Amino acid sequence: VFEEKKEGTSFIHPTAIVHPNAVIGQGVSVGPLCTIGPSAKLGNGCQMHPSSHIFGNTELGSHCVLMTGAVVGDDLPGHTVIGCNNIIGHHAVVGIKCQDMKYKLGDECFLDVGDNNEIREFTSIHRSSKSRDRTVIGDNNLIMGSCHIAHDCKIGNNNIFANTTLLAGHVIVEDYVHTGGATVVHQFCYIGSFSFIGGGSVVSQDVPKYMMVSGDRAELRGLNFEGLRRSGFQVTEIKSLRIAYRKIFMPSNTNSMGFDERLSEVEHNEDLGSVPAVCSMLQSIRDSFTENRRGICKFRQWSSS
Repeated sequence: VFEEKKEGTSFIHPTAIVHPNAVIGQGVSVGPLCTIGPSAKLGNGCQMHPSSHIFGNTELGSHCVLMTGAVVGDDLPGHTVIGCNNIIGHHAVVGIKCQDMKYKLGDECFLDVGDNNEIREFTSIHRSSKSRDRTVIGDNNLIMGSCHIAHDCKIGNNNIFANTTLLAGHVIVEDYVHTGGATVVHQFCYIGSFSFIGGGSVVSQDVPKYMMVSGDRAELRGLNFEGLRRSGFQVTEIKSLRIAYRKIFMPSNTNSMGFDERLSEVEHNEDLGSVPAVCSMLQSIRDSFTENRRGICKFRQWSSS
């Protein structure tokens, strides 16, 4: 028989199972049939809807909400740290053991999540596969229903992942990236800031900054003009990016110079080489060809016809 508990302004339903060693902040609401483990810490104002659970060494910042059926944390070495003002959707599973066959039971594994993220229903986010790494999600991300973020991924800020976006292990997503529904990203790929991935795409190589890709396998389809405009890029910046993109990927004479030479030409162009956005795009492209990177998504060869 469980007794109803009120601690300050907090409320714990009598059917909830809360370990006495758990740390519960002020103004916390714990609904029916919830579970809170002995190493859990809940910040002020957190809400746990019915049948949501917190396991393992897990810390929630203030004003987090766990919807019905959500599971956060796992009884494994390591930790899951969730920042403030995050919403964990119905039946989402966040901070559990990875699905990497190289993981050794007993190794520490980690997940760090920032602030103001909305993680929708049935999403799964896994801890790292090794103690020297961690899965990281930044701030202000919208992760829609049934998405998957695998071990050791690094997600930046202000991204929008549409439903069933699936990221394999070690994927890096920078900031302000949008994905269409049913996007699949191969392990170790880099997705650059302000890029857009069309729905149903299979991304097996890097997506440079500001670009738009789609298809199976995903190919470059140009610049993400609409995303750039919405993000406040100036008309002159977008024009410079367009000129640089055409010089690199759509040369008038494809036999005149190789790809690396075209990059160098843009870098040394008196007008384009001084535009920060162009320099950032060029660096993103070059970085993709360094050791242990996968290169960029294929681009279509254009002819004068």
